[in-house]
This record gives sequence, structure tokens and C-alpha cells, in this order.
Amino acid sequence: MEHLTYLDSLVLGIVEGLTEFLPVSSTGHLTIAEKMLGLNVDDKAVTAYTAIIQMGAILATFLYFAKDIARLLGAWFGGLRNPRMRDDHDYRLAWAVIVGSLPVGVVGFFAKDLITGALRSLWVVAVALILWSGVMFVAEVRNKELARQGYHRGEGSITMRDGVIIGIVQCFALIPGVSRSGATISAGLLRGIDRVTATRLSFFMAIPALTAAGLFELKDVDPKVVGIGQLLVGIVVSFVVAYASIAWLLRYVSGHRITTFVWYRIFLGAALIVILAAGLLSAT
Repeated sequence: MEHLTYLDSLVLGIVEGLTEFLPVSSTGHLTIAEKMLGLNVDDKAVTAYTAIIQMGAILATFLYFAKDIARLLGAWFGGLRNPRMRDDHDYRLAWAVIVGSLPVGVVGFFAKDLITGALRSLWVVAVALILWSGVMFVAEVRNKELARQGYHRGEGSITMRDGVIIGIVQCFALIPGVSRSGATISAGLLRGIDRVTATRLSFFMAIPALTAAGLFELKDVDPKVVGIGQLLVGIVVSFVVAYASIAWLLRYVSGHRITTFVWYRIFLGAALIVILAAGLLSAT
């Protein structure tokens, strides 16, 4: 494969930063972008590159939620030392994030070959985009019904059970086209958690999951394909775009339902099916 260019790095960094936290599937969009750039989506160096530039998005999350992260860590360590502090909702929230991050790590490790192999097909991306849109739609409708019944939960009510359930659902995001944020936000909505809290929880759970994925993929970076400069460009660009994306999404979900993303996903999935069926783009 030819060397990854700076233009490729710029494009992939923008796509990563823009789609990582929106419920539209960053992996799906990156796979489409890689194919359009003429890159080999099955190349380990390419998959490693896209995983590593996620670190830029993670750094954006650390910066944006720095005070929240410090608060949760303080509550967690405080609760470990002092049993009387374990009734603090921040202590429970911290545990929910920790236990919720474990399932995707375990499944991702043992299913790595499948995830980076057969599931990288654009047919999988197209179908997953459409099918998971149904889950997102049902989650939004169900959450509205729960709110009407007076069952709407905020950040202070998050439990470890919420973390486990959302963490298990997050495993579906390993399928390109599903979307990690789409999976976690949907699970939160189905649990009766309000939209903003579900979105914030999705961001918190992204930190350990994406950090682990990026560090794990470092070993597969091929300097003959991806240079340090290209890596830095991808990380920096994804950081800047992701930070703006986080701020926008939190403002958006405070007053809008996620069904807007559902229609976009369905349109993209259907368009991708037509393109693949017409032979205008190869699936792998």
C-alpha cells in the first residue's frame, strides 16, 4: 500500500473528530472515507491509524470534562477510603462508568480479528446504519413515554446496574455502522435517563474504551505507511473538531431529540447500498 498522505490524514482527522461522538458511527464513516481515498481498509496499519487518531477525540473529552472527571475521581477514591462517602452519587456514577467500560474491552479483545476483518465490509456498515436507527427511534419514543409517566432520571440517580446494562449495549458498537454513542445514548434513554445525562454518560464511557483501543493499536502502526507527521496531523485535527462536536452535541440534545440523526443514518445507509449494488464502490 502507498504511504498515507497528509491530505489523507487531514480528511480522516476531520471525519474522526466530527463523527466520534455523534450517534452516526465514526467507524462507518471512516471506512467510507478510507475507501473513497483509495486506502485498503483491511490493512492493519490503516485500522491502527484510525484507532490511534481517536486519541485526539479523547483528549478533547478530557479537556471539556476536566472538572467532571476530577470530581468523579475524587469521589471514587474518597469512597474507597471512607465507607461513609459511598452514598455520594458521584461515587456511584464513577463505578457505573468503570463497570460499563469493561464489557466492550473484553469483547473487543477477543473479537478483534472479526471486527477488523469481515465486519469492515461496507455492506455491514450500510445495514448496521439502518437497523440501529430503529433502536434509536424506539429509545427516543420510549424515553418520551417514561417522561410522560414521571419517570425521568438525572445524573444523581445513575446506578451500577445502569452502567452494566449500558456497557453491554455498548458492545454492539464494535459492529461498524452501529455507533458507540448511538448505542450508549439509546441504552440510557431506554433506562429512563434524560437525554443530556445519557449523552454525558456516553462521553464518560468513551474515555476508557477509546483510550484502551488507541494504545492497543499502537503496535500495528507501520512507519512505512504512516509517518509521525501524519499521526500528529490526524490526532490534532480530530482533537480540534471533536471538541467543537462535543460542545455542539450537548447543546443540541438539551432541546432536540436524536431522531434527526436517525433520518441521516437511514439516508446514508440506503445511499451506500445503492452505490455498492451499482458497483461504484467496492465493499472491502
